[in-house]
Formats: sequence, structure tokens, C-alpha cells
Amino acid sequence: MIAISAESTIDIPEELLSKFDIYTVPFTVVMGEKDYMDGKINSDEIFKFVTMNKVLPMTSAVNEYQYDVHFKKLLRSYDAVVHISLSSKISSAYQNALNVASKYENVFIVDSQSLSTGIALLAIKASIWAKDGKSVQDIVKNLENLKKYVQASFILDKLDYLYKGGRCSALSKFGANLLRIKPQILVKDGAMQVGKKYVGNFTICAKKYIDDTLAQFPVRDTDIAFFTYTTASDDIIDYAKKKLKSAGFENIFVTRAGATISSHCGPNTLGILFITK
Repeated sequence: MIAISAESTIDIPEELLSKFDIYTVPFTVVMGEKDYMDGKINSDEIFKFVTMNKVLPMTSAVNEYQYDVHFKKLLRSYDAVVHISLSSKISSAYQNALNVASKYENVFIVDSQSLSTGIALLAIKASIWAKDGKSVQDIVKNLENLKKYVQASFILDKLDYLYKGGRCSALSKFGANLLRIKPQILVKDGAMQVGKKYVGNFTICAKKYIDDTLAQFPVRDTDIAFFTYTTASDDIIDYAKKKLKSAGFENIFVTRAGATISSHCGPNTLGILFITK
């Protein structure tokens, strides 16, 4: 038996983790003088903290001790572990996991080169392959190939959180907010980069982003799609679900980003994620 594992930045709820037998190990979120495990605190609490204190929470990657405990626990019930990690270009989590896995013969680490439910897409596929009886070597090989086809992108309402986190300049933040620019963030080769820049009302821009993304990737694996958000209106959520259904996706999962991702993106961040062909 093979266990499928990821960090809490996979951004799917307990019911989906249970449904697909995916095990997670949490990042740490530091708010003031208190430490919280990602998953034990939600986005609303993050945004309330930032509004009150005018500073961002700090996030800490899973350390080697946490991975060691996590892997040992899984190996009591499973013959091997395939762990799919947050992109190595975004976090030190992957390297920490790799360092710990080097002590085991049956723990395998895959750099997802993605984040949030981009990781979930890979983990769900890995879970299906494990249940179908594929070998751990075949699962890892398939993941390394498949990760190149994960379409992970988001649209942001404002750059405030990226600015507070040191990920954009004050001038960029001022210009984007002044001109009402809503940037699309693409995850490409494991790193985040700016894509299209939408201007105007966020609801209109979000819908345009959804339309553009589906048009950009007409050839898709229509098994699963995610709509993942930090905050979003019912109007946008319904629009996304309708568009994804029209695009032929059989299973559409709406999930809310966890505390770690929300701490870096801020409110009104949303994306559609799926696998292309």
C-alpha cells in the first residue's frame, strides 16, 4: 500500500482529503506572538488580523522534524510514501522533505512546481493510481510527467498583501491600485509570474479572467477542475461553476484557500485550476 502525502498548502478540505486518502502535514502561521497550524485557522481570521494590526502574519515551512514524524507515522500503516510538495521555487518545504526522505528507502518526494489546488490535482491522480495498484516508481514517474500540464493561475484584486510581504514594490502597488489593475498570477516552471492585467471592477475582471483562461487552454483533462478562492462573491462562484461545467469538467470542486496561501495573496484572490493535455 502507498500513502499519498502533501503539505497543508494543498488547500482542500477534510472531506476531500478523506475521499482521496491524502495525508497532510501543516505549515505554521505566526500571528503576533501566537503560532497556529495551517488548517486550525482560516482566511477570515488572517484578514481580521491584518486589518487590525496593519502587518501580515508570518508563515513557516514544514521543518525536518515535522516531516520525520509525519513520514514515520504513515510508514506504520503503508509500505511507501509519495509526498507531493509545494514548489521548490516558492518554499523551502521541498528541500526539507527531501533531506528527511534521504534517510528512508521508501519515501519519495515530488516537487509539484505548483501551489494550492494545483498540488491537489496531482495528489488526487496519485491517489487513484495507488488504488489501481500502480507501483511507487510508476506513480512518481507519472507525476513528474503530469506536473508540466497543471494549469495554475489566479487573479488578485489588490497588491497590498504582496507589497506587505515584500513581493512587489511600493510603486507597483500604488500604480496598480491607482489604475485599478487586477493582475493575473501564473505559476510557470514552479515560479509565480504576472500574466494578463485586467482593469476595472473586480467582478467583471474575475469573470474575464475565467473566460480567458478556459479559452487559452481548449484541450483539457476534463476529469477534475478546482475553483479556489480566499474570498469571492456568490455571483463569481456561480459564474465559475457554470463556465467550468460548460467546458466539460465532470468533477468541479470549490475550495477556499488555507491560511498560508491567504497570508500571501489577501482577500479577493481566486483561480481556476485544471490539467491540460
